[in-house]
Amino acid sequence: MSISDVKKRIAKRVALELNDGNFVNLGIGLPTKVANYIPSGVEVFFQSENGMLCMGGIPKEGEESFDIVDAGGQYSTLLPYGAAFDSSSSFTMIRGGHVDVCVLGTLQVDGEGNLANWIIPGKIVPGMGGAMDLVTGAKKVIIATTHTNKGKPKILKKCTLPLTAVGQVDTIITELAVIEVTEDGLVLKEISQDTTVEEVIKLTEAELTVSEDIKVWKDE
Repeated sequence: MSISDVKKRIAKRVALELNDGNFVNLGIGLPTKVANYIPSGVEVFFQSENGMLCMGGIPKEGEESFDIVDAGGQYSTLLPYGAAFDSSSSFTMIRGGHVDVCVLGTLQVDGEGNLANWIIPGKIVPGMGGAMDLVTGAKKVIIATTHTNKGKPKILKKCTLPLTAVGQVDTIITELAVIEVTEDGLVLKEISQDTTVEEVIKLTEAELTVSEDIKVWKDE
């Protein structure tokens, strides 16, 4: 699969985790693609940490507004019933527990639900942004990530990079699997149609418990 197909698969599967009426924050990068695949009949309200609620889709070329950008600086739109507000109000919303789901990418995630997603030692990258607030304030945290980085596992026994949050991850979704974080460790709940349980285990450093009713999801 091409990397664009991999990201599309992940985004489509994450979208199935969202319920009608959810207030959802999408992190920059891969997570923003989730908005393109919300199931028919499901209405989700997207929140942006830089101060928007009820964001719309990406504007058509030539219709962009310099006044409407998401937290990653990408052009966005605001639905007719949407609202814009200052950053302090946005983070009051986040820290107050009013965000139902946040979807974030990651550099590493581990078997204890710890997350490291904001720094690569020795390289110049943006800071953690609002990730630390989001993962502790949101009711559910979904990590959307490729299963490996150039063949090296991203789901580890223990994160080695500086942590964004400790024990806050609920679900990990990759192009190969859906993994639930529990008090007893990671549980493999689903695998994609073109992999096997054995392959997922091989590409995961952390220990996995295979669900008794493991499912296979198929690309539509």
